[in-house]
Amino acid sequence: MAERLKRLGLIGEMSAEFVGTMILILFGCAVVAQVVAGGALTAPPGGLGDHDSISWAWGIGVTMGIYVAARLSGAHLNPAVTVALATFKGFPWRKVVPYVVAQTAGAFVAALLVRWNYAEALAKADPGHTVKTQIVFSTLPANGNTNLPVYEWAAFRDQVIGTAILLLMILAITDLLNTPPGANLAPFIIGLVVVGIGMAWGTLAGYAINPARDFGPRLAQFLTGYGGAWRDQYGNLYFWVPILGPLIGGLLGAGVYKAFISKFLPTAEPEPPGRVPPREG
Repeated sequence: MAERLKRLGLIGEMSAEFVGTMILILFGCAVVAQVVAGGALTAPPGGLGDHDSISWAWGIGVTMGIYVAARLSGAHLNPAVTVALATFKGFPWRKVVPYVVAQTAGAFVAALLVRWNYAEALAKADPGHTVKTQIVFSTLPANGNTNLPVYEWAAFRDQVIGTAILLLMILAITDLLNTPPGANLAPFIIGLVVVGIGMAWGTLAGYAINPARDFGPRLAQFLTGYGGAWRDQYGNLYFWVPILGPLIGGLLGAGVYKAFISKFLPTAEPEPPGRVPPREG
């Protein structure tokens, strides 16, 4: 009985990771489709949105995905988060692969839905299904711009740094021994972190900062007509960059928080602000 309950518990956690990541991608890939494909057809560049609207929608997607999944799974929604928590916060290693599979599957299904919904607009804007609209689903160096000299290793560096910032902030925001946000606001604050990363670190590699967010949609687009999905605009094999970069960056960011902040915090949770301490004696 206990083993069955344990197994059902993991299934519930995987289900939450699947749906939470799906919500994240439904917001994120769809806003890029609206800007890239819809804007190309009906308005001058920026007419239906711009880089800031993309950043905001991705942040909203993260917030909503966390609210959906947090109670059941902790709402990792990102293999870089799962691996970092297993390394530094005691998350069970036996759950890492199931979580990553669920996250990637959720991203894959969401990308298929976006691909289906925007099929006509994508076909009209980019009949050959090239890098022009590939960025709707997966990231590219310099967002596919050949005028900006960014290649695999520059994009890899960018992904390491961006994901390190993400994990450092997630650990800070969720650490009860630090100053966590109250009233269940942590998902909202983490969403703002993603908005900030998008605005500050979005040019060189599209701020995937999440292997599932990139690989799931990349597989979906490959299966639906984007033959060059695994490569960048220069023809170089690129899909590994937004997988390996975020995994390394997540470990670095979590390690920095652990070494420079966490070990210096008090070992007991502080009294809530405004609470009168009990009298002794």
